[in-house]
Amino acid sequence: MSHHYDVQEITQFSTALLVAAGLEEEKAQAVAEILVEGDLMGHTTHGLQLLSPYLGEIQSGRMPVSGEYEVISKRAAVQTWDGRYLPGPWLIIKAMETAELMARSCGTGTVVIRCSNHIACLAAYLKRATDQDLVVVIESSDPATKSVAPHGGLQATHTPNPIAVGYPTASGPVLLDVSTSITTNGMVGRLHKQNSQLPYPWLKDHQGNATDQPSVLFDEPKGSIMPIGGLDHGHKGYALGLMVEALTSGLAGFGRVQAPAQWGASVMVQIMDPEAFGGLDAFKRETGALVDACRNNPVAEGSPPVRIPGERGLALHKRYAQEGVPLPDGVPEALADWSERLGVTFPRALQ
Repeated sequence: MSHHYDVQEITQFSTALLVAAGLEEEKAQAVAEILVEGDLMGHTTHGLQLLSPYLGEIQSGRMPVSGEYEVISKRAAVQTWDGRYLPGPWLIIKAMETAELMARSCGTGTVVIRCSNHIACLAAYLKRATDQDLVVVIESSDPATKSVAPHGGLQATHTPNPIAVGYPTASGPVLLDVSTSITTNGMVGRLHKQNSQLPYPWLKDHQGNATDQPSVLFDEPKGSIMPIGGLDHGHKGYALGLMVEALTSGLAGFGRVQAPAQWGASVMVQIMDPEAFGGLDAFKRETGALVDACRNNPVAEGSPPVRIPGERGLALHKRYAQEGVPLPDGVPEALADWSERLGVTFPRALQ
């Protein structure tokens, strides 16, 4: 059973842990806020479960604790950065701020980052843009790892390659965060540790058979995660996965060709200002009308109402902000271990 923790206390604790490990205060704050935001929205594989591995990256020297990214290319509405494997959440927040400035003057702004460290939960960033009446697109891949095979293939060639989009409507934001594979490395890894099975056969073994056993991703010869669409429509997820690689590593000019050995990410962050296009009011009217049509759609008898992407995450966020954020089994134990090592007091769980 998961324990709940006060949001402010667990954020301060996470920040203090990162600072004690050597990370600069501003960077520590950004990482802690984004990880807690992931848990608040129910994305528990990409919330504080990642704090322990991030601390490991700091201690091993693979995540620099100070310094800046390098701007390697710059035009009116475009920048390319070398992230130098600095903390991913800090880099993404900086990229969003930079892209917003470009969007306010040019209508759109894009920052592409090579050599970012892991960037946590993409959905956790979106509301920062939609609250400002902006549209945001974030795409990410990790050129150091492979776990997804092309449709019809047996060997992994790329990562789950998520696409996240946030935009405002007249009745609240739409926030979507979708992997181009059926499931994520984080979920498969967690279930493998727990000796559990996936709810459906979302993986393929090395011979191409569908399976619900996480172990096929860890045993030799390795299996793979299937693209969205599975055995029969996986060509769709496969195509989207290739698109994400092109818009991240491709545009960054750095990726699988260089064969980096370090856990990290190639990222595209794009922000658009609807005001520069058909106007903000018209945008919100248009997006709101479709969202309302979906929300009010008839459903089969006994079925729940139609949900809008991000609606569940926002509802959980509101609830957990009051009740405390729940951490999945194993996470408090891992963090308590770090708190002892780094001399930072672990907060008490709420009753």
